[in-house]
Amino acid sequence: MAFGRLLNALRTGGAEPLGVVDATPAPVGETEDEQTARHLDELRDSVRSVGRDLPTLLTSQLRQIDDQLRLVVATIADQGASTEQRVLLAAMVTDYLPSPLRSFLALPAADRTDDSRSTIVFARQLELIEETIRDLLNQIRIGAIAELSTHGRFLSDKFQEPDAGLVLGAH
Repeated sequence: MAFGRLLNALRTGGAEPLGVVDATPAPVGETEDEQTARHLDELRDSVRSVGRDLPTLLTSQLRQIDDQLRLVVATIADQGASTEQRVLLAAMVTDYLPSPLRSFLALPAADRTDDSRSTIVFARQLELIEETIRDLLNQIRIGAIAELSTHGRFLSDKFQEPDAGLVLGAH
């Protein structure tokens, strides 16, 4: 399913079949990071458009997740990230969030109430996604610290004057 069709399915209540999302091709010159940011914008717009069909708890969680994902996107832009980290981020934006959201919206309104079992199950899934985002952000930050320490060791070795102050964690 193309990403645009996914967004339309979110807006129309999930009439399309479930499946893995095939993201739309990037415009010429758009980087993977820019594409992920664009898909995040599109997902946010779709969530806003179906907000009236979501319990307040889920709307709140989805907004928090959006804020966290935007922080990850900004951190990656500033510090970089591994291929695996970028793939995980893209998967969250194009599949791990939209697919269960689309499934939830396809349920009858009676199953989408504030205290329904479906709402609770989806809320727990969103909690897991939030935890994964926090872990991802931490991994990216740890990678930057490790890079800085490696550079400090390089400088220390290069100039043969060991200086414990150049390496993080050295005493």
